[in-house]
Amino acid sequence: MNEFYKTKFFRRFLPFIILVVGGSFFIQEFAKLRYKYRKVQSVDLKTEAKKRGIQVEKSRTLEEEYEKIKKVDINNWENVRIPRPWEEPSSTSK
Repeated sequence: MNEFYKTKFFRRFLPFIILVVGGSFFIQEFAKLRYKYRKVQSVDLKTEAKKRGIQVEKSRTLEEEYEKIKKVDINNWENVRIPRPWEEPSSTSK
C-alpha cells in the first residue's frame, strides 16, 4: 500500500483531477451570485425612443424589402469611376 502512494497517478494525476473537479464546484457558487444580484433591466427600445422624441420607423418585413428591390432596374447602369487619393479629380472625369 505504501508503494501506491508513491506512484505517478497518486502524486500527480489524482491531485490534478481533485483540483479541476473541486474548482468547478467552487466557481459555480460565484457564478450563481453573479446572476442573482445582476442589475440589468429590460428596456423596450421603441417606447424609450418615443419618450425622448425620436421618430421610429415602422418595422419592415423581408417580403416588403424584396418587392422594393424587384422594382429597381439592374440591367441599365453606368460604371462611374471615382478618383483615387493620389489622382486629381479633374483627370478622371470624361
